[in-house]
Amino acid sequence: MTDAAASSAPAPSTSASPANAQSAQPEINWTALLLGFAGMVIGQFMAILDIQIVAASLPQIQAGVGASADEISWIQTAYLIPEVVMIPLSGYLSRLWGTRIVFLASCTGFLIMSVMVGLSSSIEMMILFRALQGFVGGAMIPTVFAVAFTAFPPEKRVTASVIMGLIVTLAPTVGPTLGGHLTEQLSWHWLFFINVFPGVIVLFLVGRYAHFDKGDPSLAKGFDWWGLCLMAAFLMSLQFVLEEGAKEDWFADDNILLLSIIAGLCGPAFIWRSLTYRNPIVELRAFGNRNFVVGVLMTFIVGAALFGGTFLLPLFLGRVREYSAAEVGTTMIVSGLAMFATAPFAGRLVRKVDARILMFVGFMLAAWGMWDARIVTDQWGFWEFAGVQAMRGAGVMLAMIASQQVTMATLPPHMVKNASGLVNLSRNVGGAFGLAILNTSLTQNTALHMAELTSAIDQTHQGVRDMIAGMAVRFSGSIDPQASAMKAVYGLLQKQATTLAFGDAFALLAIGCACAGFLTLLSKPAKPNPAAAPSDVH
Repeated sequence: MTDAAASSAPAPSTSASPANAQSAQPEINWTALLLGFAGMVIGQFMAILDIQIVAASLPQIQAGVGASADEISWIQTAYLIPEVVMIPLSGYLSRLWGTRIVFLASCTGFLIMSVMVGLSSSIEMMILFRALQGFVGGAMIPTVFAVAFTAFPPEKRVTASVIMGLIVTLAPTVGPTLGGHLTEQLSWHWLFFINVFPGVIVLFLVGRYAHFDKGDPSLAKGFDWWGLCLMAAFLMSLQFVLEEGAKEDWFADDNILLLSIIAGLCGPAFIWRSLTYRNPIVELRAFGNRNFVVGVLMTFIVGAALFGGTFLLPLFLGRVREYSAAEVGTTMIVSGLAMFATAPFAGRLVRKVDARILMFVGFMLAAWGMWDARIVTDQWGFWEFAGVQAMRGAGVMLAMIASQQVTMATLPPHMVKNASGLVNLSRNVGGAFGLAILNTSLTQNTALHMAELTSAIDQTHQGVRDMIAGMAVRFSGSIDPQASAMKAVYGLLQKQATTLAFGDAFALLAIGCACAGFLTLLSKPAKPNPAAAPSDVH
């Protein structure tokens, strides 16, 4: 796109030509920019929130649609698998049609599919509409990121980045809490119907004010269908393997093995196609920028820390402490409060302190919090986890804001749209990798600790025999008091083994965050390129 074309947009963002864009301050319609951006941010929040909003309500959904325990997990998996295809594809579509049209189409499709999911009467219908919801809604996530680094002037981009950081971190954190309360107060259908109200606001604000750029129809010529097929096969196979591998014992399952082979073949083929085709769907030249590579790696680990921590704590509270959805939400609120409190300071610090130092500090804070949780016991609750969550929440927020600056600061403006899709993809895939590793760790270490505990118990020991006899007396009203007592002992051992396994998982997450902190030293100081006027970027 040329600057002349951009200047004809209904809400012009600059009056400067490329020749004098650096010497003259571009005129920006701040009312239109802020209202349009606010609408996009609300849409991004909805799309990210819907990943986790069903987490605390799966039993109610299972009963409502008559699904089996194996089938109900697909409510989340079906959303995530197609979403990873749309996230990188959205950069190409934004350049082709323009950000506003892509976002409006994405939001409209997302709202329609949300209603259809809520009206579903069978698990098959729900999985289909949930997959379509994830696919069309996926474009709302990276387009906001691109606008923050193209439509805003350099001195305001950190503020926009802080807002995005809050959305990206808070949405998955409050998702299970909000979902649990909605299900308890109304019904599980409202997990999806609730999107309609903010969605209408999003459509109005974006449709009226988000005239950030125009599309380039010439990109439609020579559309890379082979590249799209290879990318879809690679990303969807990889996401399926990561989501379902731990449950299916990884490569012992034929489907997991087959999809791993498909991902292993299609991944390199997609990269080769993207590097050699004249009009690739995903532009990979951004990986030639060292800071971008380091930033993507950091974002990958931020995704693992963010989604991993959000996964472990509710699971522990539900599985070990047997908390309700509301109790889990009350306990998890500390993490959200820590992120809110940290965000303004992170925005100020990133303007004054080397972003690499902030990344290092952020990852170390998150590692410290997770490491403290390695000594978790089956009695830990709100107060014991408060410090852990505060450290993790503050650390993840610092690391995320700083990594966004490192990733995007040295990229030329014409690469930002594609790069934003790659950054968001790395966070989602990082989260999937983190959950796969943590799931596998929990399964294997629970079995390992159970074996250690049972082997350490000598049933001939008088103390053990007295304990079992005492329990048998308590179960004297049952058909087989002795068997009931042994089952109770087994349950106690299983609870302890599970608790120890969670401690190992927290420690594993802490080590990953600490390693990420030292990896930040590989990046160079982020010295932004002279910013182009917002209309220069298409």
